[in-house]
Amino acid sequence: MSRYSLTGNLKEAAFQRGADLFGVADASCFLSPDYQGNRPQEIMPGVTSVVVLGVSVPRGAFSTLPKGRGEYTNTLMAGTATLRVIAFFLARQIEREGYLATIVPTEGSEFGYWYADRSTLKADLSLKYAAYHAGLGSFGRNHLLIHPDYGARVRMTGILTDAPLEAGSPGSAPFLHPQCEGCAKCAEICPAGAISRDGSIDRERCADYMFRELGGLRCGMCIRVCPL
Repeated sequence: MSRYSLTGNLKEAAFQRGADLFGVADASCFLSPDYQGNRPQEIMPGVTSVVVLGVSVPRGAFSTLPKGRGEYTNTLMAGTATLRVIAFFLARQIEREGYLATIVPTEGSEFGYWYADRSTLKADLSLKYAAYHAGLGSFGRNHLLIHPDYGARVRMTGILTDAPLEAGSPGSAPFLHPQCEGCAKCAEICPAGAISRDGSIDRERCADYMFRELGGLRCGMCIRVCPL
């Protein structure tokens, strides 16, 4: 099967099973010196493609914040569970074509945050960076993916594979969303003071607030106030 046919089949299967986002990033984008996170090549040496899957999170989950953090967290976990099922199906479909595939942990899960490096709190790889290079959106000041249709209200997972899939590209999309240039709503609302106006983020403050102050519940305030 050609790379175009396999990519198209995977995309169709993903949408049929409830995905709202599907894209493929060329794994070589992670070798750029501009990228400072963990790389998929450290997990799968022969990786060529990073498949990015996503679901939109219902708007109602954000409208109840901050009081409804339990409901918000439960809604996020439902999205994670949905993505795992879709990713597992696609990984098996890829392997039936003779390639290898493994599923990247969603950056937040019901078991807490999964990090490759506890000292830096960086995930196994940045799904947002992969999503940007797959052409799915730009970064926000809140360091979340800003999708053209769903804004920051997305939940994502990924699949690493050595299958030569048809990769997307960011095209002319800027790395930082243009509307974030003059907006600081996420920085102003952040209860942990983790988001700075200069675009930097303190991962430790963000994680400590959710796991110490909120007992593992998710915050979501930077998404609630995002106008995109």
